[in-house]
Amino acid sequence: MIKIMLCFLIFFQLFAITNLASEELDLDTEREALYRKTEAISQVPWYYLAAIDQYERQIHQDKRSISITLPEHQWFGITNIDQYQSITAINLHHGIGKDGNGDGLADPDNPEDQLYTIADYLSSYGLNELNIQQALWDYYQRPLAVKTIKQNAKIYQTYRTTALDERAFPVPKHFNYSYRSTWGDARGFGGRRIHEGTDIFAGYGTPVRATTYGTIEIKGWNRYGGWRIGIRDLDNIYHYYAHLHGFEADLNVGDIVEPGQVIGYVGSTGYGPPGTSGKFPPHLHYGMYKDNGENQWAFDPFPSLKRAEQQK
Repeated sequence: MIKIMLCFLIFFQLFAITNLASEELDLDTEREALYRKTEAISQVPWYYLAAIDQYERQIHQDKRSISITLPEHQWFGITNIDQYQSITAINLHHGIGKDGNGDGLADPDNPEDQLYTIADYLSSYGLNELNIQQALWDYYQRPLAVKTIKQNAKIYQTYRTTALDERAFPVPKHFNYSYRSTWGDARGFGGRRIHEGTDIFAGYGTPVRATTYGTIEIKGWNRYGGWRIGIRDLDNIYHYYAHLHGFEADLNVGDIVEPGQVIGYVGSTGYGPPGTSGKFPPHLHYGMYKDNGENQWAFDPFPSLKRAEQQK
């Protein structure tokens, strides 16, 4: 009886996971169709609309179909106290809300209206890359926001889709490696501090792989991390790979990487000036940092590593 109950429990868990994955896939398909529809009527590249929406979704943890949220006083017009949604009222009060679905209203919660409004804002600056980046700067007034949206737009453009959810473990599973949760452990080099990551111990030269789709933001020497590389992914998470023995050839800042792509090799560099090595056993330090649109902080990567390790 207990075995039967356990079988049913496992079945329902798998069914729920499958349904959730299917719902996410359907939502991704719906979003991408809206991006491309808005591009057709506005001429604003769909991949920029997708990148803005993805950035807003991550910094606001928004689960709506489209997560672009403009300030109400801008959308309705500062003198539109009653927030009338009719295009006539919004134009009268100099609001920027637009009607994207042809119903005569500019609803800030309607996905088509949201996308058409931000597309209209971008196109008012012009449609080339520099014009769009200037529009993003004037809106966000934050270099990292503009850079992140620009990078993600390039990824979507390159792969021609937004369905880029694959994940990979940082080292190939057929290599010998070991790791445990070391988040928060004390570190002494350079002053008292905590360990902001997980150490994956492996032999010299073990390949180190990108865990997600992302863009290389930094590459080179760091006094603490030695030879290190930093990659920001589509979820606005910065992945930090440190203590490398070396980098994969022909990788440069600004390059796009994908899950499983080799980016470097396990070493023991760091804790000193460029070239310092051997002060600890060879391992990969893997860190993850989340940006919320205002600041960036480290969080424990151990659960993410476990999930990636369990995937085929």
